[in-house]
Amino acid sequence: MADTLARSTDYRVLRRLIPRTEFAPANGQPTRSGILLDVETTGLDQVRDEVIELAMIKFDYLPDGSITRVADVFTAFNEPSRPIPPEITELTGITDEIVAGHRIDPDAVAAFAEDAVIVIAHNASFDRKFSERYWPVFQHKAWGCSATEVDWRKHGFDGSRLGYLLAGAGFFHQAHRAIDDCHALLEILAFELPDLGAPALAVLLERARKKTMRVWAEQSPFDLKDELKRRGYRWSDGSDGRPKSWYIDVEESKESSEIEFLRKTIYMRDVEPRVQALNALSRFSVRA
Repeated sequence: MADTLARSTDYRVLRRLIPRTEFAPANGQPTRSGILLDVETTGLDQVRDEVIELAMIKFDYLPDGSITRVADVFTAFNEPSRPIPPEITELTGITDEIVAGHRIDPDAVAAFAEDAVIVIAHNASFDRKFSERYWPVFQHKAWGCSATEVDWRKHGFDGSRLGYLLAGAGFFHQAHRAIDDCHALLEILAFELPDLGAPALAVLLERARKKTMRVWAEQSPFDLKDELKRRGYRWSDGSDGRPKSWYIDVEESKESSEIEFLRKTIYMRDVEPRVQALNALSRFSVRA
């Protein structure tokens, strides 16, 4: 019945995600190792809040971005110094009783991540900052973001949320742990994008390898903030040591046009805005 419905254009069949360890055959080709990472925390503040769960999947992949196998899995809890807020327990299902007495071994984390050439998270700007604070090994790794470094809507998905992507790949799952989300993300990245005939991981890797430019609109007129927001600028409140200012990340080829936009539309004069060059080693880091 399910196979018949799947062949029809009138139905979409979703199958329960069953984690697997084997994907495309390597056939003797050289492989590299990557890590999918997810952290659960007591809140959003990267300085004050604490990690309560870390999950990682180490996987091997081919030069064309095809995932070949799961090499290892890591999952651990961490007891924070203060009780877990009720809203976090409601969101994650993690209680004080679950994490009581648990610590995440930093040496075990470093050993697990040592040979990975890239770390991928579905919200890398969040996960990387917490990970670098707890485990220095992640400061020296290239990072990719599966939520922002693939244009999912362009490839026919309904959005970039994990549930949307999993449904677009033909699956559903009932996540209870961070490791469940890692398995879901692995399946999504292994999915062959119909318009390209290539796995989603290949698109992410290509984007992650490219340099991007962060353009700052410091001391921009307050009454033009909506213009900046419509353009895609985000606000930095300065609490993390970065400028208190609007900024945007653009492809290297679009740097000149972005500066021209600021000159003509925002400042109405010839300015030289602050520009940072970012790559996979610095992107999403608290140091960027």
